[in-house]
Amino acid sequence: MPLPEPAARRHLHTRAVTYRGFLRDDGLWDIEGEMSDVKTYAFQRSDGRDMPPGAPIHNMLIRLTVDEGMVIRAVASSMDATPYGECGQGNDPMQRMVGVRLGPGWRQAIEKALGGVLGCTHLRELLFNMATAAYQTIFPWREGQRRQSGLTLQQTAEPPYHLGRCIAWDPSGPLVQRVYPQFFGQPLRRPLAKDPKA
Repeated sequence: MPLPEPAARRHLHTRAVTYRGFLRDDGLWDIEGEMSDVKTYAFQRSDGRDMPPGAPIHNMLIRLTVDEGMVIRAVASSMDATPYGECGQGNDPMQRMVGVRLGPGWRQAIEKALGGVLGCTHLRELLFNMATAAYQTIFPWREGQRRQSGLTLQQTAEPPYHLGRCIAWDPSGPLVQRVYPQFFGQPLRRPLAKDPKA
């Protein structure tokens, strides 16, 4: 269903965010995020440089390499366009995320390692949803592999991470009853996630 018809308006700004997931030949996973900001009009930056319409103000990329346990094994980041020369200082602190697990406590781990002046605001924002992108990459692939080997979702012993984290995946709802009947109506008991950096 489309949005309601908007009032008369003028398009001024676009922030585009894209996430991509890859299964590597070595069995690890690469999750990449890219964010760009562009204006539809020409303007002058604070340093006096003229910016034509469509020239990126921000263009930032992150690659997380994660293992089967969703633990970050390597981080690469780049800033192809930034408003200030000092922004590039945000790349090196990204290495603090190596060893962190993409799962419960993810946003808190980002804030602990890169919050405030410890890191770049935009790289932090890009990191936030990389856990979801990793999950969307890894979980469906694993499920497909399980199905090919003859296992079904109903044979899953542990509740998947997404149960109880969305209105559609309410443990007492019809979707869980249909897809994961073994967990229907049951309280979810999950071990507390440990911070690998603690």
